[in-house]
Amino acid sequence: MASTILTVCIIPLMQKDQSPEFDLRRPFASAVAVIRTVLFSPRRFYLNFEVDGPLKEPVVFVLLVGTFAGILGAAVALSSNLLFGSLDAGDLWAAVADAVLFALLSPVGVGLVAGVYLLSIRTFVGKVSGFTEVYRMAAYAASVLVLAWIPILGAFAFTYALMVLMGIGIHSVYRTSFLTAVVAAVVGFVPVASVLVWLTIAGMAL
Repeated sequence: MASTILTVCIIPLMQKDQSPEFDLRRPFASAVAVIRTVLFSPRRFYLNFEVDGPLKEPVVFVLLVGTFAGILGAAVALSSNLLFGSLDAGDLWAAVADAVLFALLSPVGVGLVAGVYLLSIRTFVGKVSGFTEVYRMAAYAASVLVLAWIPILGAFAFTYALMVLMGIGIHSVYRTSFLTAVVAAVVGFVPVASVLVWLTIAGMAL
C-alpha cells in the first residue's frame, strides 16, 4: 500500500519538475517547450536539468533552431536588398548559402563553445564535468538562436546565451557560488566573443 502511494504521488511530482528536453518523436512541440522554458524560466530549467542525458537530441535541437535562424536571417537579408533595389540572383544564392552554412555549422559552433566552457569550468569549479554535459548545457542555451536573425537583437542574444544562460547553468547544475559561476562564464565568454567579433568583421570585409 505504501509503495503504491509513493508511485502515484511522488513519482509524478518528480517527473513534473524535470526540465523539458528536445524529443525526436515530437520535434516541434518539444522544441517550443524547451525554448519557452529556457528563455522565460532559465533558472528553473537548469535547476531541474538532467545533465547526464544523451547527446543526439541536443545536437538535433541546435540544428533545428540554427535552420530556423538561418532561414529567417536569409529572408531579412533578401528583404533589405530588395528594399534598397539591389536584389539579384547572386544575392539570392549568397543568402541561401549563408542560411545552409549557418544551420549546418551551428552544432559545430556549440561544440567549440562547449569545449571552451569545459576548460573554464574545470579551472574554476573543478573536475566535475565532461564534454557531453557542457555540450548539453550550451545546446539548450542556444535556444536564443530563434532571435539571432533579428538585426541588433541578435548580438545581444548571443551575449545573453554565453553570459547569462551559461552562468545560470553553471551555478545551478554544479551548485557553485554565484561569484564562481560568474567568473567561469566570463572566462568562457571572452574567447568565444572575440572569435565571433573577428568572424563578423571578416565577413563584412568580404
